Amino acid sequence: MSSGSLHHLLATPASQLAEQPSQALFQIKSDAADLLAAAKTIVEHVDRAVELKYVHRARQLRLAAGKDSGVVHFDDDQVRITADLPKKVEWDQKQLADITRRIAASGDDPSQYVEVTYRVSEAKFNAWPESLKSAVAPARALRTGKPGFRLALLKGATE
Repeated sequence: MSSGSLHHLLATPASQLAEQPSQALFQIKSDAADLLAAAKTIVEHVDRAVELKYVHRARQLRLAAGKDSGVVHFDDDQVRITADLPKKVEWDQKQLADITRRIAASGDDPSQYVEVTYRVSEAKFNAWPESLKSAVAPARALRTGKPGFRLALLKGATE
């Protein structure tokens, strides 16, 4: 897909594209997926080069600031670099459950110290007996996401 055809495609209203034959839509979507994959690969490649170029300087600035993660800023010629190394904390769920029980057993309110989230897998919910499902159903809300469509050429069709 050339730059000109991209601009033409983007200038075409979706309602007009929807009038195209299914094979044309398939080809447009296939070409767009190829472009997206190529663009993602290029971005990942350049991101890796940027990381290689600046990771040591960012690490030195974090160490000088006495921190092992977070954001640091510095300039390289006319470019402001913002290097972010996010902190990613993980909690051992079994240990937290034990700690929460001990807090409750000592007479304190665990919700003052620990946030608890309850979830039920949809597969488990569907396997429950109706009596249990009906008791829990008022706590369950079903929302849908964005609709998706896949296009595939049937055997014998030409691209």
